[in-house]
Amino acid sequence: MLGFTLAQCLGMLPLVASTILMNGQEKVTNYPDTKIDIAESSFKTYQANATEISYQGRWDSNHVSWWSAPGLRLGFTGQTLAITFGNSTSSGVLVGYRIGGLDWNFTNATAGGTHLLVTPSTPGANETWPFDPLTFELRVTNWAYGVQIAAVHVAAGEKLVRLPSLGRRIEVIGDSLAAGMYTSYEGLSSWAYALGAGLGDTEYSVTAYPGICAADQDCWGNPRGQAHQWFYTSDTSGRAVAMYGDDPEPWDFKKNPAADIVVINIGTNDQNAANNVSTATYIDALTKIIEGVHGKWPKAQVIVMVGHTDSPPLIRSHILKFTAAKSLWLGFYQSGNSYFPSASQGFEKEIYAMYQYFNSDAYLANPVIWDGTTNKTTSSTACGSNKTAAPFVHYFNTTGILQHNDIGPQYHPTDVGAVKIASHLIQYIKIKFGWELRATGPEVLHDTLYWNDQQYY
Repeated sequence: MLGFTLAQCLGMLPLVASTILMNGQEKVTNYPDTKIDIAESSFKTYQANATEISYQGRWDSNHVSWWSAPGLRLGFTGQTLAITFGNSTSSGVLVGYRIGGLDWNFTNATAGGTHLLVTPSTPGANETWPFDPLTFELRVTNWAYGVQIAAVHVAAGEKLVRLPSLGRRIEVIGDSLAAGMYTSYEGLSSWAYALGAGLGDTEYSVTAYPGICAADQDCWGNPRGQAHQWFYTSDTSGRAVAMYGDDPEPWDFKKNPAADIVVINIGTNDQNAANNVSTATYIDALTKIIEGVHGKWPKAQVIVMVGHTDSPPLIRSHILKFTAAKSLWLGFYQSGNSYFPSASQGFEKEIYAMYQYFNSDAYLANPVIWDGTTNKTTSSTACGSNKTAAPFVHYFNTTGILQHNDIGPQYHPTDVGAVKIASHLIQYIKIKFGWELRATGPEVLHDTLYWNDQQYY
């Protein structure tokens, strides 16, 4: 039923292994080849459905990862850990992994291959403090690719250990901005990842994909919009279409814990004239996303991020976010002897009116909820609740966070821009909701250690 467009086909192209571009030049990388012949080793093996494995982000029933920066966490005894990736793994996909609170390491995973990721010679593998048992985390870096977990292996006589929940959960719903498009390690350099990991002791999920609209229609090759797709496990990539067609697995909201905070950052693709989304259609879709979040997670606080974009030409395709308020995101232009944010006729008044609607007595007395799998709206009163709901939608104005050199040539935030966005959001969440900042040492973002040790130059 669904045909393949150029954008979808791009999501199915093989990776050029170990290649990252920095400022248009190939970045020097030396990722280790971790693939081994499992027949030559002696392991204790756990299947992908082992309860000791905690999957982070969205994974389907076949343990295939989707969206941006999905991963897994577990504890293990001993000093050895390997993973066998299933045949649905995007061959060559770059994954980040680490033990304890040490820095990220990277390797290119292979479909059907077993990769030895921790050995007795791995720095920190023989340490027993402060992590005991030792923890292991893996994350997929690329938003268009994924891995399938077939098995996890530890040394003979050792075991996996189920780690306790981190206690706080945050979800980001978005498009290319949140997915990390054009940042150095994509998902692992995105502001959405930096937000979740930067808060510390927080489980996070980034349900974002480049080019997707809020409106449920085709946008830049994405066959559905977030008003529909957020309710499903898989994203809108070419590999998702190849695997599921137009019948993806619904996300099991009852089985998976609810988020405490949901950040919504979407709308740029709706605003692009090429996708022919009217203001009314966009606002209706954004409203449904918020109603959907409230229906599935009634206690979640929703942050609607608002910033400014312009109206880009077609060549920009997977461009930024929705417009509102002033300045940010898409870019700036030079005029005279200074720079100014690109101007546009965006959705600012309508977005703010929507925010006011969700905080009105009329809505809170009878909250409307939306289900993207049934395409039905209902009311909380109809579902058995007679209590007036407390306000749960918040308005985060991003004006003034980014400047012209925080936007890359492809109209997305740079690595530094992503850091700035995440930092402001972290402080907003701390002030607004009283969340403590608990990331107190371990690396969050990789390859950001810049310094000058020369005092004369």
